[in-house]
Amino acid sequence: MEELDEVSIDPDQPDRKVFIGSRLPDDIRKQLVEFLRERRNSFAWSHEDMIGIDPEVMVHRLQVDPDHQPVKQKRRKFAPERNKVINEEIQKLLDIGSVREVKYPDWLANVVVVKKKNGKWRVCIDFTDLNKACPKDSFPLPHIDMLVDATAGHELLSFMDAYSGYNQILMHPDDQEKTAFVTERGIFCYKVMPFGLKNAGATYQRLVNKMFAKMLGSTMEVYIDDMLVKSLVAQQHIDHLRQSFDVLDQYGMKLNPTKCSFGVSSGKFLGYLVTQRGVEANPDQIRSIENIESPKCMKDVQKLTGRVAALNRFISKSSEKCLPFFNILRKNKAFEWNDDCEKALQDLKTYLRSPPLLSKPKDNEILFIYLAVSSTAVSAVLIREEESVQHPVYYVSKTLLDAETRYSRLEKLALALVMAARKLRPYFQCHSIKVLTAYPLKNILHKPELSGRLTKWAVELSEYDISFHPRSAMKSQVLADFIADFTPGESVQAEQELVALTITTGIWTLSVDGSSSIKGSGLGLVLESPHGDILEQSIHCGFHATNNEAEYEALIAGLDLAKSLSVKIIKVRIDFRRIFNRANTQIREYTSRRTSKPWVDNNEQFEVGSNNPSDVSINSGIRNSGTGRQRKKLDRANLQLSPSRHSTRRQDRSKENQGQSSQVLHPI
Repeated sequence: MEELDEVSIDPDQPDRKVFIGSRLPDDIRKQLVEFLRERRNSFAWSHEDMIGIDPEVMVHRLQVDPDHQPVKQKRRKFAPERNKVINEEIQKLLDIGSVREVKYPDWLANVVVVKKKNGKWRVCIDFTDLNKACPKDSFPLPHIDMLVDATAGHELLSFMDAYSGYNQILMHPDDQEKTAFVTERGIFCYKVMPFGLKNAGATYQRLVNKMFAKMLGSTMEVYIDDMLVKSLVAQQHIDHLRQSFDVLDQYGMKLNPTKCSFGVSSGKFLGYLVTQRGVEANPDQIRSIENIESPKCMKDVQKLTGRVAALNRFISKSSEKCLPFFNILRKNKAFEWNDDCEKALQDLKTYLRSPPLLSKPKDNEILFIYLAVSSTAVSAVLIREEESVQHPVYYVSKTLLDAETRYSRLEKLALALVMAARKLRPYFQCHSIKVLTAYPLKNILHKPELSGRLTKWAVELSEYDISFHPRSAMKSQVLADFIADFTPGESVQAEQELVALTITTGIWTLSVDGSSSIKGSGLGLVLESPHGDILEQSIHCGFHATNNEAEYEALIAGLDLAKSLSVKIIKVRIDFRRIFNRANTQIREYTSRRTSKPWVDNNEQFEVGSNNPSDVSINSGIRNSGTGRQRKKLDRANLQLSPSRHSTRRQDRSKENQGQSSQVLHPI
């Protein structure tokens, strides 16, 4: 954090000072001080200096639901010390004209006194009941991550804060008495917009968006009452400040000199430390975790996880690192801080001693994403490349639900991508995304009929410009650690070779079966990878078919599924009682008639064998589920698969495959 210098800007009142950056070049420093002295009337040194926003420009309306009955809260009692604080605050508000006395209000709230960090008291109003009667104002607030990224990388910044910003907006006269509150001195209501009202933030954001519309995104960023002026070139900063001050004076908004800092190269903005280098973790937030003691109760764990949440963007696989903490917070679980929890806390503190510097994406730049999965969490890191060096942009992570822990590895990877797209939606909308993975995610998502959830995910991801590429060598130690944790004991090269073996040379096994009943024809198929991953499908045909025809339909559906996964070598196991003896000849003829380009003629090796009883048993359970009327139908003229059930599991089927009769592998 850059140190600040305090300079006086009013020769007649030397105590009126503001803060400027200590690292400014002499010429820019001189120009900045002269400018601030010229515009000293843009600051409010007390409430009396506030002009207020013209009601024609903006007022706050409550829009209370007329069907909601007014609520009068029962008066609360306070100790003498707190009553003194309340009375002093009310007198101050009366003196500056922020409140007025009221009689017979329909709504009535209580005062709340909260102790601040500096030991002083803050007086607030409990508007809980009033807020329940007000509809939500859906005016959009800026995306914090986008504002932070847009701020990083500038040479000079100026952070500005309005003087009691909310109080500079007036309440609509019809709504003033609805803000009534009771004290021992009487009943009062607000003439200005107070803190604590449901839609106050939206009203303020609407105002500043209107005021700075021409500068937002170029030389200014505003999030409610946090205003920032930015300049890519330091010499232009005074001109950018002048434009902002002209708007402030035009609308009558006053700044708080004690909360402004001008001409700095870095500063805290919306919980982050923004610099010319990029986005850094807030040192105060890191210290809050480094100084925390081992939790003694459930509430301490909640404080810890809350502090970690503020730094999630910087923590690689935060869900996995914090899993021991989350396990404590699960329902119906007694508090127990064990060795695993203590180790996780110490590892987290060690990690945060050197948090990563996050980079700012450039406009229309291609971004890359790495995915990681474990038995308990999925994670992703968004990166950008500059001069062949990879820089992290954002880390995201998600703890898996109980059902999600049983997904196959490919489904978990797909879930990791979907999770990243949801959490990083603005990045996915503004940039082309290249997914770097050694797994065939593209084949899975481009053939989503493998399961209902994959169909939903594929549709959700289709709005983005996403492409899939092999994972290359890591060009950053931070990213290398991210991937190393993902695949313990495996190198990237070995993993790529494993996938290549699975797709091109591994032998897949397809077991199919079909049945016919008065309800229709049911098909069942089981496709097993060389490593034991199993895909099951059941299909209902919307036409009557003999058992042999149903068997053929199941075979074609299975071959289509294998084709979608780029399978090159496949063993087909069918019921020898029906078509085993004629399979090698008739399958080719049948698939040639049913498809424009015979699948089997485009693959290297194709084998037909007979089902043993275990295969028939598995397929019978699937095929029979496909004969019910509730299953989606297949039209005879259009063989589009409509899977009704999907499960993936990993099991050792070596014993089941022993003793099966099969033909020799035929080159195609």
